[in-house]
Amino acid sequence: MAQDLYGVLGVKRDATDKEIRSAYRKLARKYHPDVNPGDTSAGERFKEINAAHDVLKDADKRKKYNTYGDRWEMADQIEEMQRQRGTGDWFRTGGGRPQTADGANLDDLGGGDLGEIFGNIFGGRTTRRAQPRARKGEDLEHPVEITLEEAANGASRMIALQVPETCPTCEGTGRLAGQACPTCEGIGSTIKTKRLEVKVPVGVDTGSRVKIGGQGNPGYGGAAAGDMILLVTVRPHERFERKGADLYVDVPVALTDAVLGGEVAVPTLKGTRLQLKIPPCTQNGRSIRLGGQGMPRMGKDAARGDLYARVKVVLPAELSERERALFEELRAIREGQPEPVGAR
Repeated sequence: MAQDLYGVLGVKRDATDKEIRSAYRKLARKYHPDVNPGDTSAGERFKEINAAHDVLKDADKRKKYNTYGDRWEMADQIEEMQRQRGTGDWFRTGGGRPQTADGANLDDLGGGDLGEIFGNIFGGRTTRRAQPRARKGEDLEHPVEITLEEAANGASRMIALQVPETCPTCEGTGRLAGQACPTCEGIGSTIKTKRLEVKVPVGVDTGSRVKIGGQGNPGYGGAAAGDMILLVTVRPHERFERKGADLYVDVPVALTDAVLGGEVAVPTLKGTRLQLKIPPCTQNGRSIRLGGQGMPRMGKDAARGDLYARVKVVLPAELSERERALFEELRAIREGQPEPVGAR
């Protein structure tokens, strides 16, 4: 049985957009994979929460879901059939069986014609009725979460799509032995799960929309299918901070190297280390650029971003007597005071 999306988020059907958004954020924080490392059940729950929010946050999708339930992605096909029949708002989900607006079962509508109409759209069956106006299928959106390394190198994901197909029991008629088909409940079509491998290109960032052509809902009247739109989220990295195509990484620098100059190793997203010269008197928090060591930009010929090493001066945890004396001497020099007695 399909899950109730409102129940997934723990809100009422008349919840406001603000209440839905608040419930989603609370649950997303609780079940995020970064908060529950290695917990597969939390990961699955996180996906369910995202999927529910993706529908309910969108006014158009929510309206379709409220009307057609778990068949909301077929709303355009159903409404196309309404236009063909000219019977107005006849489809509602009630008790798991399609009904008319006044509550009558579709069995009373003469299901043979209904099955033929579904057959036209999903099974290629022909009737004497006018064919629907050609129109491209609706685009589908699917969330995809990747790591920063995958954003830099590209990634692939196997996703599951729910697509309509002609009912195998009644062959699209919606009727069986004079009764509504028990498999499709008189509709003439069922939903099947289709697995599809998709490629996520290099350079994507959170909010990127990647189009996979022809993998959306089927078109009408022989028109092309819609597209699959991947909604990309890049997980935060434990070490690197991303700003567009540039990366920032904190690099510990010893106090003596910050004052006198030195050399430190800077990690890169590729897993290598680059030697970086630290100029004398480098201030804490200064960012030093390493050109071309950041993220790739989307596009074949786009130049990579830069990597910025942020200097984090490391103070000594304790001092020897000699070190303390030298610091006392340095302070006296900096303050223009006489050298402390016994400093040498």
